[in-house]
Amino acid sequence: MAMTSDPSVSFDESETRHDEMHSTIQEWLDDLAAGVDDARTSEQFEEWLDVQSRFHDYSHRNTLLITLQCPEATKVAGYNTWRSEFDRHVKEGEQAIWIWAPIITTRCPECENSPSYHEQSECAYDETPPAEWSKGLVGFRPVPVFDISQTEGEPLPDLDTAAVGEADELVPTLLDAADDLGVTVRVVEGDDWTHGDSKGVCKYQSPPVVEAKSRSNQADLATTLVHEYAHALLHSGTIAEDERLKREVEAEAVASIVGRYFGLDTSRSAFYIAAWQGDDSGVLQERLGRISATAVELIETLTAA
Repeated sequence: MAMTSDPSVSFDESETRHDEMHSTIQEWLDDLAAGVDDARTSEQFEEWLDVQSRFHDYSHRNTLLITLQCPEATKVAGYNTWRSEFDRHVKEGEQAIWIWAPIITTRCPECENSPSYHEQSECAYDETPPAEWSKGLVGFRPVPVFDISQTEGEPLPDLDTAAVGEADELVPTLLDAADDLGVTVRVVEGDDWTHGDSKGVCKYQSPPVVEAKSRSNQADLATTLVHEYAHALLHSGTIAEDERLKREVEAEAVASIVGRYFGLDTSRSAFYIAAWQGDDSGVLQERLGRISATAVELIETLTAA
């Protein structure tokens, strides 16, 4: 696995870039699957979580690519976007960060291929001509982007990207968001808490019920609420006991991403990714995808509140 503290991954050769991007992601996942009980692997997982919190609306495949090429990235955009929209210019000699961009074009309603690929396929659809087909996703292509640190020019405008940044405001927003998330939530005073040392619980019923123990540390309460919301969104209907620890890692990872997005310090979170021992790279990719999608849902719900 590439040492992301000293990134060595690059995709300079255009003829092999597409395949190398795929294979590099696969190698990262394979190494994660093979070394989930290794401390260095845990650090790399933490590094991906940090990048995912900064680029929460990117797919986990793209945040993996950013992590492997430039883990310090904070804001990325294409060469022309930096120039035309922000009056900034990419410095001479800077190396591009390659990510996947969707290809949107007219596509066959049946095989969902573009007209050129449709002609080469065995699809027999001919009810409407290609000129009348609607547009949709037909694939992905590598595109170069650059981090703001690789550019110079006009300073970026001050953007309030975190609608709620302080934990004292985040907790009420989390409580107000419960209905939108389809969750019933209760904050229980210490004298009435009946769940031992647990900070929070999620009861998998319809709708799911989240309970959190009241405490003075609002940042800790906020991350507990996010953790239990993640359980409600991810794991309702999952009863396999051998998945319990694996579910805990997923929920804590979501809480870490969301907490970091809102400026909370989640560095004390415990990621026992050794619980994923035995999962192959395909299963791990599904887990990262679920973590990413759930964090996006929570961030978008909270910022819209």
